[in-house]
Amino acid sequence: MPPKKPKSAKGSAGGKKKGKNEPPPEEKPDHPEDILPMVLTSVTQELFDCRADEDVTAESPYKLLQTEDIIQDIKTRAGVSDFSPVKQIVLDYPDDEILLVYDRAFTYGQLFYLVLTPEAKDRILNPPEPEETQGESEWEVCRTPESKEWISLGSELEIEEESVKETREKLLYKFSRVRRELGKPVSFSDRNTADAKDGNLGFASYEDSRFSIKLMQRDCGTQAVSRLQSSSVQTQWKFPWNKSTQYAPRELSEEERKDILQSESLKNFCNLVTPRVLQALQQEEIMNVFRDDWMALGNGPEAGDWSGKDSKGLMLHQAFTDHKYTKDRKISSINWHPTIDGVIAVALTVEKEQNSEELTTSDIRPSFIVFFCFSDPSHPQLLLESPGDILAFKICPSDPNIIVGGCMNGQVVLWDISAHVTYLQRPPPSGKKDSLELDDNAENVIPTVRPCAMSTLENSHKGRITDVKWLPATFEVTRTGEPVENKQKMSVQVVTCSPDRTIMFWDVRVPKTVSQSASDSSTVDQTEMTPYTVLDTFKHLGRTWRPLLRISLLKISTKGEYTPLKFNFEPYTCDGNTDEADEKDDRSEILQYSQLTVPSADALTALPDVNTKLYIGTEDGEIVYTDWRLEKDDSGQVHFPKPLHCFRAHYCMVNTIQRSPFFKDIILTAGGFNFAIWKEGVIEGPIILSPNTEQVCTVGCWSLSRPAVFFIGKDDGSIEVWNLLEQSSEPVEAYLHVTNAKITCITPWISSPKQHFLAVTDELGMVRILEIPKKFFVPGRTERSNVRKYFEQDKKRLLDYLQCEEMCKKEKKESEKLKKKTEPVKPVPTLQEIDDMELKEYRDCLTLEENILKGMGLWTAPPEIDDI
Repeated sequence: MPPKKPKSAKGSAGGKKKGKNEPPPEEKPDHPEDILPMVLTSVTQELFDCRADEDVTAESPYKLLQTEDIIQDIKTRAGVSDFSPVKQIVLDYPDDEILLVYDRAFTYGQLFYLVLTPEAKDRILNPPEPEETQGESEWEVCRTPESKEWISLGSELEIEEESVKETREKLLYKFSRVRRELGKPVSFSDRNTADAKDGNLGFASYEDSRFSIKLMQRDCGTQAVSRLQSSSVQTQWKFPWNKSTQYAPRELSEEERKDILQSESLKNFCNLVTPRVLQALQQEEIMNVFRDDWMALGNGPEAGDWSGKDSKGLMLHQAFTDHKYTKDRKISSINWHPTIDGVIAVALTVEKEQNSEELTTSDIRPSFIVFFCFSDPSHPQLLLESPGDILAFKICPSDPNIIVGGCMNGQVVLWDISAHVTYLQRPPPSGKKDSLELDDNAENVIPTVRPCAMSTLENSHKGRITDVKWLPATFEVTRTGEPVENKQKMSVQVVTCSPDRTIMFWDVRVPKTVSQSASDSSTVDQTEMTPYTVLDTFKHLGRTWRPLLRISLLKISTKGEYTPLKFNFEPYTCDGNTDEADEKDDRSEILQYSQLTVPSADALTALPDVNTKLYIGTEDGEIVYTDWRLEKDDSGQVHFPKPLHCFRAHYCMVNTIQRSPFFKDIILTAGGFNFAIWKEGVIEGPIILSPNTEQVCTVGCWSLSRPAVFFIGKDDGSIEVWNLLEQSSEPVEAYLHVTNAKITCITPWISSPKQHFLAVTDELGMVRILEIPKKFFVPGRTERSNVRKYFEQDKKRLLDYLQCEEMCKKEKKESEKLKKKTEPVKPVPTLQEIDDMELKEYRDCLTLEENILKGMGLWTAPPEIDDI
């Protein structure tokens, strides 16, 4: 049988016409005569190793096929073979290899095309190099382009409309200088305008007659009261029974909707109200007409610092500020004095962290811890000078005159204010100070206490100290972290942490190698004291103070270390008495720290019941539970233990870790956009996790009198009060606009059984003392037991949820295994079934191709090919 290709080629090339009305352009061939576009199914591509974008790609589109393989495929698959239309061409092909080209761009309408002649194969595989026409290229380079006439399409009008034109007169400023000062160097300084004749003058605001605003709405207040009438009737009580009523909304049909939308009354209504709606939208852009002016009265930026206003429950009792020491500073830490009522100490840091190289000599100011008193809120009573900004400080629980602080440069600093306590206990001044008093005189009045001891830079933290705490007087630790009995019954060790990935333990006692002098060097006559006198309470530390124990926080599963910001450990109690009770009993027998020495290791008694676990909050929002006690491996070497558990509960850095004053195993953490409550011993996660909020939680603290109440401070200056017994999904009270800046610290204090305070500080250096309402500090009779039950229920709920989740995963795995076992084995299809599936796939592909080409308007009828 002769091949049909010449017939199709002739017909497509413009031989005999099939119809009378067919236009001549459609008869032109869409591909050369020596190639033939082809459709290859996936089965054919796999048989001949010519899979699209795998065996052949756009960069390597050529594939040489053996003619014997093609003839064998045609014999095996007969009419199903994709090469059956070119059977005769393949039989007549003179070479052993025929070229198949992958046409990814569909140049000739198909994904592949077959080269029919050896000449065309050589031309495609070895294309001739184009000849360069030097003369023509030089003529093209040297040709000068001819200008054409510009035709305007209106773009110049749009450019003219969008251009900015000046419509008002320019302001003219004239600056002059006294003739005798010409050529002198310029030095800028602050001065009062009233002191110089040529000083600046203030210009009061006035109404501009050239500008006016059309009044579109006027606020008018009216009041109407309806008549009141009271009456009473007798009703007969009937036996109640349950009833229910179900309501269904009345909806319009499609026809009714179309009639309403096409009605003339609706069009008239829209035309009538459109101008009024546009006016209302314009007013809303200018000013919020729905704003409640009475509720927002005094809460805007013009309200200042909110002094003298209440907060619907939290009443402002006192406010502390100072224009010299708190200006451009933020408060990083705050502590109430434990024995003197109404005295509070705050640590001030720079508002924005700057490098020391960028600061000039005029910008550098000394860092202080400032003591304020209720009797004189506008002036500091005492200053503690520091070598750097203090981020955290604590008053010693055994001796309130001893204060420890952590600096920005990593140093640990100690102060002794025993010689200056009279400044905090003195009564309020009888007369007011002169408002025009010079700053130098005011500075001389305020006593300044310099540090008694500082750690050396080489033995300190390599980063800023973010948290510091005293160990309780009931125990101390050795160099290996073992807790032992503290026979001196005084807090003698300090714990600090820093983002340099370490936690350090410090001892403030006299080392055994230092001999003690016979006289008490820290006892100084009060009459001989000056405001800048430095006591030698910790003179024995000198320049040799170094940490007793240094702990690194290794990560659990990966390499590296955690970066701690805050930490908290369980306060150890012995014989059922709290640390505070022991301290009050021994307050009269307090020894001087210069008289305390480090006992020998033989005299120490181990305390196995001390909990040496730490809760640590990191910069990444992780809560790490670890042990500070060093461990020994099988070889006897001491190493740092890895944390027991790590759980990421917060989005970013953790700023609060605080234990409940009523339950020593309940911990509150805050950071990021939520807070969490943990129960020690439950390592699966927090028992309570708050939902995420829009504002960042900057600080949190427990109430000192109610076990179920705690406070959360936000970065927008608001405070939330939570009561777990009332509701745990949202706060019971939220006080907005307590301050206009981010809240940095909140600390409660009990002044008397009937008066509780909450100290709130912000980034502007302002200290506000809020009086807590009675409903937030008077506990119920069974509140403590109810809160304990609540925590136990949450613990059980968490464990049940995790157990159910684990069981579900296990059941799912078992069901999948059972399904695989019970699933019937699929029968192997026969050769005829495979051929039928391939044929159906091929026909579907042709049908899809035809539909796509018809949709694009490119469909042409294929040539008629007789069956083989």
